[in-house]
Amino acid sequence: MYRRMGRPAQGALSVTGRNLAAARHVAYWIVLLSGFFEPLLYLLSIGVGVGRLIGDVPLTDGRLVSYAQFVAPATLAASAMTGALAETIMNFYGKLKFMKLYDATLATPVTPLQLAGGELLWAMLRGSFYSAAFLAVMVALHLTSAAWALAAFPAAVLVGFAFGGLGMALSTLLRSWQDFDYVNVGQFALFLFSGTFAPPGDYPLAARLLIELTPLYHGVELVRGLCLGALGWPLVWHAGYLAALTVGGLWLASRRLGRLLLS
Repeated sequence: MYRRMGRPAQGALSVTGRNLAAARHVAYWIVLLSGFFEPLLYLLSIGVGVGRLIGDVPLTDGRLVSYAQFVAPATLAASAMTGALAETIMNFYGKLKFMKLYDATLATPVTPLQLAGGELLWAMLRGSFYSAAFLAVMVALHLTSAAWALAAFPAAVLVGFAFGGLGMALSTLLRSWQDFDYVNVGQFALFLFSGTFAPPGDYPLAARLLIELTPLYHGVELVRGLCLGALGWPLVWHAGYLAALTVGGLWLASRRLGRLLLS
């Protein structure tokens, strides 16, 4: 039943263009800006404030960095996660279940995969805004250099893509608005226990192994390594994990959309 377009990217760009046109209202941009300040407040209160009491933190390569430098890249990765999930879970779910927008979209030549891809691209426009603004703050506070910030930006975008794909897949499985409580708990747990505020090695072995399976851990390690110049082969593994999560989430979301709306 999947309809096909002559150019696969055309359908995805059409979905993104529709979202861009719908986001012209001032209220949307106020909400967008508000999402930037939450991670910034965490950075200033915990990274800078509490960091004065903690001192330096060792990296995996043995170098010592200030606690603010340790926390800032992790907060950036968490910001990319938050922005992507906000767009691909709550907004996506509302369009799917209540606005019935996707029923009308799939009545056009747009396929479920193109629909999911267009929504993911739109979510990443939001996530990229958060990442770029937060990196500018990090450079201004001398928590990274401009060169390393440029290197870390694509990594932050990749984190957003991974969680965007995951968020869309989860949205197709939610039964009601009450299920958002479970999503929020999981998201906050990831934020706290993914190497964000303490090295995973500080936890017991069982907890450390569990942390190293989570997607935000890989995002934190990738972004932190690039922001602080701690390069190595593990960064390739982290990037590969996030890329696989992006592809898997996008595939599952498109399959679920096809079953829900075209069967």
